[in-house]
Amino acid sequence: MSAVGAPEVTENGGPVAGDRAPEGREGAGGSARPRRRTLVIAVSVAVVAAAFVTVLATRPPARVGEANSPLLGQPAPPISGTSIDGVPVDLGAMRGRFVLVNFFASWCGPCHTEQPQLLALSRQAQLVGVVFQDSPSSALSFLRSGGAGWPAMADPQGSTALQWGVRGPPESYLVSPDGTVVAKILGPVTASQADYLRTVMAGTLKSGE
Repeated sequence: MSAVGAPEVTENGGPVAGDRAPEGREGAGGSARPRRRTLVIAVSVAVVAAAFVTVLATRPPARVGEANSPLLGQPAPPISGTSIDGVPVDLGAMRGRFVLVNFFASWCGPCHTEQPQLLALSRQAQLVGVVFQDSPSSALSFLRSGGAGWPAMADPQGSTALQWGVRGPPESYLVSPDGTVVAKILGPVTASQADYLRTVMAGTLKSGE
């Protein structure tokens, strides 16, 4: 006869079905396991995140000015007509000198940022602007306010931008004296990218000697 209040046990020492295990043991073990799983998941996520940050921090940066374009090494698409200030423009007639074709807009903040670099580059190359989704009057005011004296072409239908593969301003393309596209700058022309373009011009001239 078992003692009053003590659970009945089987021959192997386990509790008889229906009897409850002493409180505290199962609860403690059950709550510990989810905590361990949560800790393991958190640590795993932290390790993966740290590895991702390390890869981003240690991989070599993209070389300045090397933007992908199917036009590189190809003849420049034609640009001709009358500029927004009434000057005849023909890219094909500019053979014999470097031309920097710059797609811009007055509403484009980075276009304002790159103006000093474009002004400096205009001493080494002829600049030709192409207005991107902007009115000719706004584009002309923008150029004049920044001291730019190069011609700019309207592109109301976006056909010129489509031919050059332009998605949004600013984008610039360097055309060599023989009419070949030799470099593309995606985004505003910075001081380092302006130096890159000068290096390309110098290398192109040297290879043509």
